[in-house]
Amino acid sequence: MLEGPLLKNVLLFSLPIMLSNLLQIAFNAADTVIVGKFSGQRALAAVGSTGAIVGMLVSLFNGLSVGATIVLAQSLGSGVTKRIKDAVHTAYFLAVSGGLILSVAGFFLSGYLLRSTGTPDDILDQALLYMRIYFAGSIPLFVYNCGASVMRAKGDSVRPTIILMVTGVINVLMNLILVIALKMDVAGVAIATVVSESISAIHITACLMREDDQTRLALRDIRLDRRSLAGILSIGLPAGLQGMMWSLSNVAIQKALNSFGSITVAGNTAAANIEEFVYIGMDGFSQSAMTFTSQNAGAKNVKRIRDILKLTTVLITVVSFVIGAFILFQDDFFLSLYTDDLSVINVGKIRIKYVVFWLFLNGTLDIPSSSMRGMGYSTLPTVFMLIGIVGVRLGWIYLFWYAHPTLEMLYMCFPLSWSVTTVLQFVLWFILYRRFVKECGLPIATAEDGM
Repeated sequence: MLEGPLLKNVLLFSLPIMLSNLLQIAFNAADTVIVGKFSGQRALAAVGSTGAIVGMLVSLFNGLSVGATIVLAQSLGSGVTKRIKDAVHTAYFLAVSGGLILSVAGFFLSGYLLRSTGTPDDILDQALLYMRIYFAGSIPLFVYNCGASVMRAKGDSVRPTIILMVTGVINVLMNLILVIALKMDVAGVAIATVVSESISAIHITACLMREDDQTRLALRDIRLDRRSLAGILSIGLPAGLQGMMWSLSNVAIQKALNSFGSITVAGNTAAANIEEFVYIGMDGFSQSAMTFTSQNAGAKNVKRIRDILKLTTVLITVVSFVIGAFILFQDDFFLSLYTDDLSVINVGKIRIKYVVFWLFLNGTLDIPSSSMRGMGYSTLPTVFMLIGIVGVRLGWIYLFWYAHPTLEMLYMCFPLSWSVTTVLQFVLWFILYRRFVKECGLPIATAEDGM
């Protein structure tokens, strides 16, 4: 990460993450396909109606994983052994305690949140059952994410992918048994998810306990270290709040979608599931931008930080555009995998046209945000993200959609918010990059050279 050909190293790091994402998305898609084909459009809508709410509650704790990744990567870049060990064990403590809190909160808040977003009555009970079972698996979900963050922070993106591959197959097999054979519908999907997440958490923890370097995990040493906690919270808390507020805007969108009825919710669910395939490249390159930048920030390699931004911006934009365009031209085929209901398919095609195709804008804005967090700046990117995403989306809904309540008008808030936020994030990156160069005690000409 600190030297050598950048394109080659970024691809070597990103490709296993992309494969991991592809597997995870494919397995999740298999869940949705099985529910849609064998349990009907109401079950499909029930699972889909929970997505924005689940994302809102999970985002805060996932932000802490981002903070742990950056703190650990910076420690690895600087070569301070004790800080590495403290960061690993503090991150695990946060994963377990955060998962416990979310399990309890999710169980008691699920009903209120579903009713407050206007979930259609014909799918409310199934959605509530799915959410409560899903949140029971919060601890293994966070433990796996934490373990994967530790491995990726030191450049190992292969083993988390292998673990996902194995547990993903288990998840699909359990869905086939629980949903098709035992007719457990949404409960079967949720149970399969929790079991597979538990297996992945155990596996990745066992791997870390056998490491032969500073990242080795010792269960007896899992505790909070004040310095590590401060670093993780200073970066992870704003990132988590950003994700939470982003999801809050999606909850407002979900509430608007619910007003159209369960058929629209089902069509949106199918299209949103297909949409996840565009994130295959996006997440891989944004994680590369963040992790590579973190290690180079620790080593004060400011020129390489700038080069990382340029390269990953081009890669993420091109890859997400190509995948989004392919899905747009093959929308009938992809949607027919989830349902045979033509009314549901027609709704899904609207989301693909107005949202999925434009996801490359979302990918582009992720890179400066990841780069700034890698340099240790998390609060200002969060503020700008909230203004550009949450502010624009909520403003659009209350100022324009209520006056023209069509599905097309609702979906337009996505590309508009991404466009505004992309401009804001790149302007902020340039300002903070110059500040970082000064903090490193280097001449500002270093930042401007080649810009």
